[in-house]
Amino acid sequence: MMTNRLEFHHMLEEILGSKRVYFQAPSNTQMVYPCIVYSLYDLKDKHADNKKYLRDYLYKVTLMHRDPDNEIFDKLMDLEYSDLDNSFTTQGINHYVFSIYYKKKENK
Repeated sequence: MMTNRLEFHHMLEEILGSKRVYFQAPSNTQMVYPCIVYSLYDLKDKHADNKKYLRDYLYKVTLMHRDPDNEIFDKLMDLEYSDLDNSFTTQGINHYVFSIYYKKKENK
């Protein structure tokens, strides 16, 4: 799973255009906006011939941005397996919560 998560992490950094991407950010982390926080939410294994051949990783991804009309939102929505779950504003920071499946083939 580590390789999968790191690939996903780097993809999010590219979309954001910075290193302010946090996996399960600890509460003592000072957030600088815009940023992305994500966590693993679920896994789905697909089987054929009594073997696992594909694993889908579902991540919950939260984009935090001061600008409600930002291009990062569109980039995340344009991902093939991305859905917007929720959006809200807290203390002037817009939060957009996505469910994003990241697919990786298993070599078994």
